[in-house]
Amino acid sequence: MNRRTFIKRSIGSLLTFIGLSGGTYYYSKEIETHLLKVTEETISSPKIDPIFNNFKVIQFSDTHIGFHYSLNQLKELARKINALNPDLIVFTGDLVDEPNNYHWGQELNNILLSMQATYGKYWIYGNHDHGGYGTDIVYEVMEQSGFNLLQNSHAIITKDNSHFTLAGVDDVMLGNPDLTEALNEANPNLFTLLLAHEPDYADTAAEFPIDVQLSGHSHGGQVRFPFIGDLYTPLLAEKYVQGKYYLNDDKFKLFVNSGIGTTRLPYRFLCKPELHVYTLQNQHI
Repeated sequence: MNRRTFIKRSIGSLLTFIGLSGGTYYYSKEIETHLLKVTEETISSPKIDPIFNNFKVIQFSDTHIGFHYSLNQLKELARKINALNPDLIVFTGDLVDEPNNYHWGQELNNILLSMQATYGKYWIYGNHDHGGYGTDIVYEVMEQSGFNLLQNSHAIITKDNSHFTLAGVDDVMLGNPDLTEALNEANPNLFTLLLAHEPDYADTAAEFPIDVQLSGHSHGGQVRFPFIGDLYTPLLAEKYVQGKYYLNDDKFKLFVNSGIGTTRLPYRFLCKPELHVYTLQNQHI
């Protein structure tokens, strides 16, 4: 840890202790964690066929069910997602906080199954999905719920004989990501959207024929303060924490979702749970 980071975290920890010990404690634990922010972004590219104009992709991430996030909350999230009429739904990892301690049941499957998208539902592994012996059971739950796994693989999304590529890599921390394998036999001339749980993987992905990366993992820091920003983010979410970033001379875009649930600490402060709605548009050269 360098000196600047140490000072930032020390001041932030003091503010957290003072603030969360006072009146903001109740707000950060009981109110903001329930305040869903819907972030709308337009993704424009000359590689997007005009057939896909206004095509709507919804991303949710990091539900961490079981750690202060309930099935009732997930049910409400599913209702809100469906109300947005998505063409495509993507989940970028960390379904359950501790798979080995979670009481799995059919209700979770039913809620995930209730999410509807015209062109399908896709997901990738996060570190919590692989952790706690969760790899197989999370796969089974998502498979039974109609979500298609992209684990170092890709799918071709087709509409009226026009296409774009949706790719996904395995979790970087606890899996075996292989972007070369994920793009094997993919057409580099098609618009390509990548799902990668850890946002800092963008530095690797930007070297491939990829246009946009969607990530989670960071939770936006969960607790943020004015002028200081996030106090702590996990490994591989330290460089790219929240919002959108442009790499490779703006040819590569990264969007980092702040997640739905919480982990480690059940608080959110100035960092609401986030649902992303991306609208595709052809960009004329």
